Amino acid sequence: MTDRVERLVNLTATLLDTRRPLTLDDLAERLEPAYPSDKAAQRRAFERDKETLRDLGVPITIETIDALGGEQGYRIRPEDYYLPELALAAEERAALHVAVTAVRLFGGAGREGLRKLGGFEGTGAAPLAHLESTPALAELFDAVAKRRVVTFEYRGETRRLEPYGVVHRFGHWYVVGRDQDREAPRAFRVERIEGEPSAGDAGGFVPPPEVDPAEYLRADPMTYGEEEPVEAHVLVDATRAAWVIDELGDDAVVERRDDEAIVVALSVANRAAFRTWVLNLLEHAEVLEPLDLRAEMIEWLRDLVARAK
Repeated sequence: MTDRVERLVNLTATLLDTRRPLTLDDLAERLEPAYPSDKAAQRRAFERDKETLRDLGVPITIETIDALGGEQGYRIRPEDYYLPELALAAEERAALHVAVTAVRLFGGAGREGLRKLGGFEGTGAAPLAHLESTPALAELFDAVAKRRVVTFEYRGETRRLEPYGVVHRFGHWYVVGRDQDREAPRAFRVERIEGEPSAGDAGGFVPPPEVDPAEYLRADPMTYGEEEPVEAHVLVDATRAAWVIDELGDDAVVERRDDEAIVVALSVANRAAFRTWVLNLLEHAEVLEPLDLRAEMIEWLRDLVARAK
């Protein structure tokens, strides 16, 4: 594995440095660690390396060498590989500095990225939010970008998802998309994924045109369940009203009160997900109806308190 990683790095550097397309024979003579001497094995190893680099986003160009088109050569055009010089103005770097310091990313990736774009300019902002990371996030973001179907274990079941996006809501990351086995949209809380997800080949699915992953999450996970849906009314106080409207949309509001509190209506088919959603709002939310759902929520909270003692 170490030899192959070294060869992939050397292959990328060689294809970037050449001014003319290189044939497989050219590459076999130059690269270390070397490809197998057997021509068939050499071709198979090169094709694997080429596919790996393309999966990583490295733009390898294939060009014909002779006039008859019988021989192919390979190279990486620098203009395709490198990002263009952004030449950000001082005001633009200052705006990025405010954004990076207002929302702190786990591991300080935002600050490192800003440093690569020209450094810090102006005064940063007081942190408004801290976004934590989980081990599966990098794999899921990559799957979204390259349209890879992901397979993972979730609550004891194997799920196969066409991921349309990764969304942050109420302090948690969700991956949303089309569940292949259920042939329906689903959202999964990333921290509840068991183990590492595995991703299929790039280009494994085509997302709907102009898809908005946040729209999928507005309804999920409460509306996706096996129970008979009920309409729940939840009172949300003024301190969380804007937050909830942003998540559910204006259409969910059925009452606006004088103290700026709101009552929202939700279709609930997954009561466990609904209870978690209400709990995330802490003392800022109250289940009003139906009465059996309210009683169930109260009993669940009492049980949580009892177990915490």
